[in-house]
Amino acid sequence: MMKKTNILKFDFIDALSLPVFALTMIAEARTLQNRPHLREMGDMDNASEEELSGANPNPDPLVPVGYEANDTKASLKMLAGNIVINTIFSLLLGKTYKFLYSHKIFNIKNRKLSFLFAMVGWDFFYYWSHRLQHEKRIFWVNHVTHHSSEHYNLSTALRQPWSGFLVSWVHMPLPFLGIPVEQVMKAGQLNLLYQYWIHTEAIGRLSKPVENIFNTPSHHRVHHGANPQYIDKNYAGILISWDKIFGTFEPEVRKIKYGLTKNIKTFKPLKIAYQELIDLFSDIRKSENWRKKVSCLFDHPK
Repeated sequence: MMKKTNILKFDFIDALSLPVFALTMIAEARTLQNRPHLREMGDMDNASEEELSGANPNPDPLVPVGYEANDTKASLKMLAGNIVINTIFSLLLGKTYKFLYSHKIFNIKNRKLSFLFAMVGWDFFYYWSHRLQHEKRIFWVNHVTHHSSEHYNLSTALRQPWSGFLVSWVHMPLPFLGIPVEQVMKAGQLNLLYQYWIHTEAIGRLSKPVENIFNTPSHHRVHHGANPQYIDKNYAGILISWDKIFGTFEPEVRKIKYGLTKNIKTFKPLKIAYQELIDLFSDIRKSENWRKKVSCLFDHPK
């Protein structure tokens, strides 16, 4: 008989997360305020192609954008909605994971080994889930929320979508391969928490060994850039190695223009969450035939 698993178990990591988020955001905001220079909001709106994507043998200096109250409030509201929706959806997801684990094709008896597989496996499937959300519009409607801020700080990490169920199936091979359900869920939790600290301009480039193996603030700043050379790059969760293996790695060279290629210019949570979905339905409705309507779903985001 399979061991009963409490999918919604509230552990010490969950208990510490919100206080840690609050304290680290305050510390980051104060750190950035003490910097001698901060960038003006929108300073890259009229940047030339050379400034955005030109070759640069010496990387541009890191000059932070900092915090903006309305932007941070919007991110926190998105987090609140994400927690409510994910709590409900986790019940269904947990039952699905349990079903798959009950039909597992491997029996991994060593718990330490299975947890290692869980962490590496989750990170691998996260790379492809993340990449899929950037390359197919039907999934971009979920992930666009996270990229909608024109700032880049720890609060940006908390700007989470309300429709993550669109890509939850990507990690389903893990329990089917024999990874215990509680380890799959824990790997997802730790992977997401790791990505929190890399959403910052308070940390520059780290040592070469770290930058070569792990996803870092420098690598992830690139991912949030709307500069032409930065679009669809650096999808990694924890290990930047996946991007290097699959050809999507880009180093931080030019000053980054954060946000979308066409920013939505709003702090309203509902619009942040669903504007892209509304635009997608509008494009489908305007399409001339069924072939073009279906194509809208799987085209690259505009």
